[in-house]
Amino acid sequence: MNSNEELKNILLDFDLLGKLVVGIGEVSEISGVPTRQIRYWEEKGIIHSSKETEGTTRKYDYLNVKKVLLIKELLDDGYTLDAAAKKVEDRMKNISEAFAKLAQRSE
Repeated sequence: MNSNEELKNILLDFDLLGKLVVGIGEVSEISGVPTRQIRYWEEKGIIHSSKETEGTTRKYDYLNVKKVLLIKELLDDGYTLDAAAKKVEDRMKNISEAFAKLAQRSE
């Protein structure tokens, strides 16, 4: 396998993206969104975390980190939280569909 094929396999490893998780502090640091606001968005059902046991640190996967970044960008552009969340949900649906098509092609 040449290096281009290896790179393609790495870039198309969607399972790996699904396994990448970070804590709420890292999401805040990456996005510039305060942890309190991230928790509020989670309470509203806009983003989702996973917790192994009750009381443990929230962990966010790649797609939820991406949602936080996109929502922040839209809020900075003047959208309301509800409008930003709706727009991001539509975008994420399109991204998921594109990833599914790419994954089928790589099989």
